[in-house]
Amino acid sequence: MYFTDRGIEELADRRGEELVTLEWVSDQLRHFVDLNPEFETPVDRLASWLARLDDDELDDE
Repeated sequence: MYFTDRGIEELADRRGEELVTLEWVSDQLRHFVDLNPEFETPVDRLASWLARLDDDELDDE
C-alpha cells in the first residue's frame, strides 16, 4: 500500500461506480486505527470535527 497527496481522487478512481458512504469511510477509519493505534487521537479529532460541522453551519445562519 502506498499513500499520495491525491488521496481523495485516488479513492474515487479506485472505487469506480461503487458508492462510498459515510458508513464505509467510518468503518475504514476504525480499521485503520486498529492497525495503527498512534493515529487514534487524530482520527478522533477528525470525527469530532465532522460531527460538529452541522453545528457550525447552524451558527452561521
